[in-house]
Order: sequence, then C-alpha cells, then structure tokens
Amino acid sequence: MRNRSISIITENHWHNGFLGNGHKAMAVLDGVSYKNSDPFILFMDDVLDLPGGAPVGGAHPHAGFETLTLVLEGNDREWKTGSFELMTAGKGIVHTEEITSKQKLRILQVWLVLPPEQRHAQPFLQKILLEDVPTIRTGEYEIRVYSGSSNGLVSSLKTHTPFTLIDFRLKKLALVNQEIPLQYHGLVYVLQGRVKVGGKIISSGQAGWLEGMDEKGSGRLTLEAPDEDTHFVLYAGQPHHVPVVQHGPFVADSMEEIALLYRKFKDGQFPHLNDLSDEQKITYHSDGGIDSKAT
Repeated sequence: MRNRSISIITENHWHNGFLGNGHKAMAVLDGVSYKNSDPFILFMDDVLDLPGGAPVGGAHPHAGFETLTLVLEGNDREWKTGSFELMTAGKGIVHTEEITSKQKLRILQVWLVLPPEQRHAQPFLQKILLEDVPTIRTGEYEIRVYSGSSNGLVSSLKTHTPFTLIDFRLKKLALVNQEIPLQYHGLVYVLQGRVKVGGKIISSGQAGWLEGMDEKGSGRLTLEAPDEDTHFVLYAGQPHHVPVVQHGPFVADSMEEIALLYRKFKDGQFPHLNDLSDEQKITYHSDGGIDSKAT
C-alpha cells in the first residue's frame, strides 16, 4: 500500500461573517483552484457568538451540490454538538437558517459538487447525531467516522459522490493510520494543536492538501500528534474532473444553467426543506436503524 503525503499547506484569515456582529468566518479553500479541490467547491469555518435580537440569516436556495454541515460546538437544541447533516440540494431546494436568540456555535460547512449525471437529483436530507456516529475510543485517540470508513468502522451515509469525512482527536505522541483511495482529492484541516503527516507539520488553522495521484487503489495516511494533543478533520472525495460554474448559491455546467436556476427559484419551483416528504429525510442510528424524517 502506497503512503499518501501532503503537497502544500495553506492558511487563510478570519473575516467578518455575513451574519454581522459576532460572526467570524474563514474560507478554507481560498487560494486553491477547483481543479485541486474537486469535488469540494467551498469550505467555511464559521464561529458564531451572536448577541441575539433582530433576525439574522433567512430563507435561501441551493442547487447543483450537497452541503456537509458538521457542528463542532452546538447549543444542544437545534444545533447539537457533534451532529452532522448532508443536504442534497440537487435540482433545487430552499432552506431557512434564521437566528434571533443568543448563540455560541462553531460549524464547518462544505459544498460537495454533485456528479454531472446527478446534478438534478431529488432534494434529500440525511442526519446523524454524535451518539450514533461510528466511533473508536482508546486511551490515545478518538476517531469519529461521519462518511466513508476508518480502521474497521463504516458510516451508513449514502452519497452521490464517494467521500470520506473523519474527525480525529489524538493525544500527544499518538499515531493512527487512515486508508484513503489514491485518486481522492482532499485536505487535513487542523482545529487544535499540530499534526504530522509524512514529513510535514500542519498547525491549528492550517489545511494540508493531499498530493494529487491519478492512480487506482488504496493509499495510507500516517497521522501523528508530535508534541501536544490535537484535533483535526479529514475531508477527501472522488474528483469529477469536470469543469463547473459556481454563482452565488448555485453550481451548474454553464452560466445559462445558472440563469435558469435563478428563474426557477423566483418562480417558486424549489421546494422548502421543511416540505420534503418523510422519505426524503432520514436519521441514522448506531444500531443500524433509520428514521425517516430527520427534522
């Protein structure tokens, strides 16, 4: 099995978020071309310490991709710590994220481009709570498997684009191995501490990008906490190798298709997330059970 390594390390800066006072955000993919981040087209690290009051956010549309929402720090109500949602926007959906109360949250949201032949898939929502995430716990590390597989654990998540999302928490000097297909693009994003991958050290706030490999087969990442406890996430997926156009909340093959999506949205042709059928909303459980209707 071939070892995979880190080609480059990027670091971006926090800026004021669109929710106004109390919202800071980092665009993790800034400065990285879609050719190298494919199938991920957006990656936001959002930290919210909102005072409450007038509504912020609101209803908005999406189409042509899937949203991956990982709640790092929640409020144990509608945003539960450690929970994960995959929303397939597909041919178009509207959802509402409106906040009026005081909130302290940290959320990672990633946009995962759909394959061209599934760009117009039916909208769908999948959800898993922290207690139901496949997890390995030892005295040296904790591994949470949200999508894909790790060290014998496999996520139940159903995906249009094969992708891996693993949350790692390593004690000082701990070492773990992670299998990853050689052709996957991806990144290790460090939330706390430092992680050593091959000969490179990735520090908190930095993203280490997997070197590009066009070969088939499985590779291995060796991940080590060299001198302190560390917390990081691995996002990796099968690239589509197809150019796309992203404009605002939509992803498509051309600007003509983007314009069509805007017209459909304005004409009220996108359903609201809340109006999806129970069969289009599922929650996974650790015992293998599935609830239709995730919200």
